[in-house]
Amino acid sequence: MLHPIELPLKIVIGDNALNALPDLLTELGVKGKQTVVISGPNVWRKFGEQLRAVLEDVVEFEKLDAKEASTVYAEELSETVREYSPRLVIGFGGGKSIDLAKYVAYKLRLPMVSIPTSPSHDGIASPFTSLKGFDKPFSIRTVTPVAIVADIDIMSSAPIRLIRAGAGDLVAKLTAIRDWKLAHRLKGEYYGEYAAKLALLSAKHVIEYAAEIGRGAKEAIRVLVEGLVSSSVAMCIAGSTRPASGSEHLFSHALDVLAPGRALHGEQVALGTIMMMYLHGGNWKRVRKTLIRLGLPVKARDLGIEDELVIKALTIAHRLRPNRYTILGESGLTWEAAERLARITGVID
Repeated sequence: MLHPIELPLKIVIGDNALNALPDLLTELGVKGKQTVVISGPNVWRKFGEQLRAVLEDVVEFEKLDAKEASTVYAEELSETVREYSPRLVIGFGGGKSIDLAKYVAYKLRLPMVSIPTSPSHDGIASPFTSLKGFDKPFSIRTVTPVAIVADIDIMSSAPIRLIRAGAGDLVAKLTAIRDWKLAHRLKGEYYGEYAAKLALLSAKHVIEYAAEIGRGAKEAIRVLVEGLVSSSVAMCIAGSTRPASGSEHLFSHALDVLAPGRALHGEQVALGTIMMMYLHGGNWKRVRKTLIRLGLPVKARDLGIEDELVIKALTIAHRLRPNRYTILGESGLTWEAAERLARITGVID
């Protein structure tokens, strides 16, 4: 099997990392060129002047709003960006802003720089984009950011819930890799040992620093951010989201269908990881304890999700991506099996 591996050219992580942008943009050959920044209103209100201060003497730029994470809006935004004839697209903000920027860059065949402002997800350096409007609620391949600038001062100021959610997304790699190995053994699917180990390393670091991440300690935020970048790079190397997404993500996607907007992505996949680890015969109690140390909910009710929705999500999760084999199998769980699973692991009472 052949697949291209596209990696970021440069990753800058640290305090005041925004100040590295002028040199970075010069290296990329876009100094003095037209650039478009895609960012949400809240992020721009809080950090926009900081970005403007480092960009204004280096490039001409236009700031556009990241209004909604949908394919319809992403297409409209792409046409708007096209009118400016930019040489570069910058995503500045959370998952929505970065995903829209990646999609626009993909449509217009432009390089894209990712500047995350919260460590809430592992898409900050990956080539995959999650937008509403596709046939199923999962990621599509767009572009790998040519560079990532992760300013720890900015990212450590994110709401603690977002920080914990990012950690939950990394803990999920424990079951994602088990699912990938299972698909390799039973279905002959390609399995990349290096990409798998890189993703697992991210999860192990989160487990080691769980208490510190859970209280938002700045030094632990850097560990979390490096883990999120490593998970993204693992996806680049594998050529798919396999190292980062398995049955626990299918469960989360099912909740997105049944109860959209109730909880954050990382919170949902963390719950899913407890249950999927049980199905894999792994140490699900250790996963649960790690989530508690992180400050993440381990019961669906604490996320405002009813017991019946958890059970329903478990029964339909396998249908959302039938070409991705996981521990849920091809026929999924019965209602009785799903209810038993959720109760045994304490996700529902």
